[in-house]
Amino acid sequence: MTGEERRDHIIQMIRNTTRPIPAKALAADFEVSRQVIVQDIALIRAAGFDILSTNRGYILLENTSASRVFKVSHTDEQMVEELSCIVDLGGKVQNVMINHRVYGHIEAPLHISSRKDISVFVDKLSNSKSGLLKNTTSGYHYHTVEADSEKTLDEIEDELRKRGFLVAVNS
Repeated sequence: MTGEERRDHIIQMIRNTTRPIPAKALAADFEVSRQVIVQDIALIRAAGFDILSTNRGYILLENTSASRVFKVSHTDEQMVEELSCIVDLGGKVQNVMINHRVYGHIEAPLHISSRKDISVFVDKLSNSKSGLLKNTTSGYHYHTVEADSEKTLDEIEDELRKRGFLVAVNS
């Protein structure tokens, strides 16, 4: 087995397990020294794989989430319903964005992933003199939504459309 083939097998082994794999175990499996495995891991990292070394072994960090930007519009009173629709279906509202005709692109982080987060957000708004960013653009705004899969994002999109919150992108 060549070094490249061994590294491909190491990636697959780390990817296909839920537990960290120690360098010692990999060395035994491939009948090489632990130092060879450490060098392989360095080369695998250099190739762009995000491998984390823990005290129990190596794990591969892979971004398995998906994200999509939705253009939406709703009243102030519908804000909680809109956010709840997203988080109840497994989405995380990363931000709110508007395209202001004078100021240009304006974006603010939200990081809302639960009804509790929504409640905290609503409390902050009610205890503030500031209003919703969407109100500077007649209700039109965008959210970047992250979820575990494209299928979940499709479900969120369908529900936003069903409730009348989704706006055609060219609007």
